[in-house]
Amino acid sequence: MDNLDLRILSELNRNARLSYRQMAKELNVSMSTISNRVRNMENKGIIKGYVPILDPLQIGFDLMVIIGVRISKGNLLGVQNEISKNPNVFGVYDITGDWDSIIEARFRNRAELNKFIKWLVSIENVERSYTQIVLNVVKEEAIFHEPIIGR
Repeated sequence: MDNLDLRILSELNRNARLSYRQMAKELNVSMSTISNRVRNMENKGIIKGYVPILDPLQIGFDLMVIIGVRISKGNLLGVQNEISKNPNVFGVYDITGDWDSIIEARFRNRAELNKFIKWLVSIENVERSYTQIVLNVVKEEAIFHEPIIGR
């Protein structure tokens, strides 16, 4: 990947609906260059897909939680894979520190959260959980925004 690929990714991340013609004009390259570069990044798995960015509050998911989970030794990936299949979960991470894994999830209300927590601690090899409710989101955005090369 070179600087142009990073600039293309930045533009796509800013607005994935931007036409190749608009992007070519913005980046001062040909439309075929943009098309070839994007197709190449898709084929390599750098670009995995295109999705709308939803406002969870607008679609009724008022509660966001971060849950620390302690998992029995040797069973980490199996438990994490099971948790990741839950439709309310949007992030499952291996971490260092007091917990083995962190879960990020969204719920419509406390009753949904309560049901989820009871399900979570019933999973074999889940030893403990610690739930924190997010009160306010100060910053939440996609990971990649600007070219890293050339700074």
